[in-house]
Amino acid sequence: MDEAAAVVLLSGGLDSATALAIARERHFSCYALSVDYGQRHAAELSAARRVARAGGAHQHRILTVDLAGIGGSALTDPAIAVPEQPTSGIPVTYVPARNTIMLSLALAWAEVLGARDVFIGVNVLDSSGYPDCRPEFIAAFARLAELATKAAVEGRPCRVHTPLIDWSKAEIIREGTRLGIDYALTVSCYQADADGRACGRCDACRLRSAGFAAAGVRDPTRYQGL
Repeated sequence: MDEAAAVVLLSGGLDSATALAIARERHFSCYALSVDYGQRHAAELSAARRVARAGGAHQHRILTVDLAGIGGSALTDPAIAVPEQPTSGIPVTYVPARNTIMLSLALAWAEVLGARDVFIGVNVLDSSGYPDCRPEFIAAFARLAELATKAAVEGRPCRVHTPLIDWSKAEIIREGTRLGIDYALTVSCYQADADGRACGRCDACRLRSAGFAAAGVRDPTRYQGL
């Protein structure tokens, strides 16, 4: 059976690695797309390369978009501290328009490839309150995709898949474990060092650690100072 092509947004973190594995299990030929947007935790891009290789991506590309030039986020501006305690509301680690831009790039590549499917590992339960991880946002973008491309206008619209959208982190980890993902390859930390070692204190680290504990799966994360 010939495999249909799909573009999978791959950050190098736990969720996107799981989304890639799910796309592969659904018999898609996966074209992994990562974005160097000026993130301070650039070790995740090295992780994305590892995950793409291990996850059987047919091809992996890294595109560059200078969101650090806009700023406004602790993930792109060194002058804004990454919170190490829980906060209320939308945290300063939110990157303005990040998922809108990344999905647009994925949509563009999908059209060039003749692919009708895009996967993104957004999750509303463990998303730190980011507005662009909500089902309402994904539904709105899917509608935009129906209007924005030549392929869609000609009757071949692109579908946006969010297989993790309403799963807990523990459910994501259990599914990834079933699919054979080596989560030691991934980097989730917002302030990982150059070697990809996690701080253990930021929101991403707390969510990841709690997820492994709740799933009953050993946490393979490498932490700084250990």
